[in-house]
Amino acid sequence: MGALIFIGGGVRSGKSSLALRLAEQAGPRRGFIATAQAWDDEMRARIARHKDERDDSWHTIEEHLAVPDCLRAMTDCDVVLIDCLTLWLTNLLLAEEPDIQGRIAELIDVIDAVPFDVIVVTNEVGLGIVPANALSRRFRDEAGFAHQALAAAAQSVYFGAMGMLLRLKPGPVEPVC
Repeated sequence: MGALIFIGGGVRSGKSSLALRLAEQAGPRRGFIATAQAWDDEMRARIARHKDERDDSWHTIEEHLAVPDCLRAMTDCDVVLIDCLTLWLTNLLLAEEPDIQGRIAELIDVIDAVPFDVIVVTNEVGLGIVPANALSRRFRDEAGFAHQALAAAAQSVYFGAMGMLLRLKPGPVEPVC
């Protein structure tokens, strides 16, 4: 079975860049599951910028809800990168998914079953103030529970802040970027 590499942290901390580098080291058959939806021009520009970071060797699937199913269907890969978990959680919340933690458990089960490495990128949203509205608080809580579950299942965990990425699991090392 492959390894789960979990990369989280703040916005613009270098998470996606590290994920791309690790995926490129894992082998030439690379898959990418993109969870973002282009709701406006700014988001379309972000998505285009992320696409430009990958060359034609990547097999990209844009999927907003059925991430475990997409991962299960990717059979000819050395590594699959999922970017990003918190956008997927947002999509599930907006779709009124009744059992988000069940969907996280399903994702972990699929990751455990596939024969290739899986890299999951996420935004750490639990370091700030308590949000003012119920939906934002639920999102923060669901993300926190998801992060705990994925970090526990992962063989490697990285955390990014202030442009630095540190390996937290299996043990701290010098910054990797």
